[in-house]
Amino acid sequence: MFGKSINKKLKENDYRLTGQRTAILEVMMDNQGRHLSAEEVLAQARKKQPNIGIATVYRTLEKLAAIDILYKSMFNDDKYRYEINDDHNEHHHHHIVCLACGKIAELEDDLLCSLEGQLETQGFEVVDHELKFFVYCPVCRKKQNK
Repeated sequence: MFGKSINKKLKENDYRLTGQRTAILEVMMDNQGRHLSAEEVLAQARKKQPNIGIATVYRTLEKLAAIDILYKSMFNDDKYRYEINDDHNEHHHHHIVCLACGKIAELEDDLLCSLEGQLETQGFEVVDHELKFFVYCPVCRKKQNK
């Protein structure tokens, strides 16, 4: 229903999809590439399951992140935001966050490979990393310069 990778993770973790959990996962699938807060997921999930509550959304998002279906990040608004985890990359992509409009963009290049190599030569084992750039996007910079 959701793709081989997601279905495999659900099965491996013995995580049963109820109607409300399915609605939440559908919202996340429908918004691939976006970074949704629990409140944004709730608003969209209620269109599919009107009686869904915020506690169910939080629990489901946390569980889906724990079993590696979702990736969880915090940006400059002090809220966790969730997105579908892309299994194609060894490491997760990096983010650019506009401080003015809040838009979140992604950098797919793994910019930290050489730093990881240096750390590993010093005996460290790098498991993962996350990098965020806080910027003013070109649109907001134009508005500021007027």
